[in-house]
Amino acid sequence: MTRAELLQIFRSTASEIAEKDLQNVEETRVIAELGIDSLELLEVIGSLERDLNIRVPDDQLVGIQTVGQLISLVADKMPMNG
Repeated sequence: MTRAELLQIFRSTASEIAEKDLQNVEETRVIAELGIDSLELLEVIGSLERDLNIRVPDDQLVGIQTVGQLISLVADKMPMNG
């Protein structure tokens, strides 16, 4: 799965959970500035874990500030292709 695909999944999931239009959010955006609070972020991550069949340990979320950092973390948890 590409970063672009992961970004689109984040956008859709975060838009639904935060009830905001986040369809044009770029990787450089700071998550807190999007109006997503910490509880909503945990819901987004839980949804990504279920949808992508991955596990993101809570301690690895410390320091995640931008959408791109979150995408990188999620991408690292994806099974290797091939």
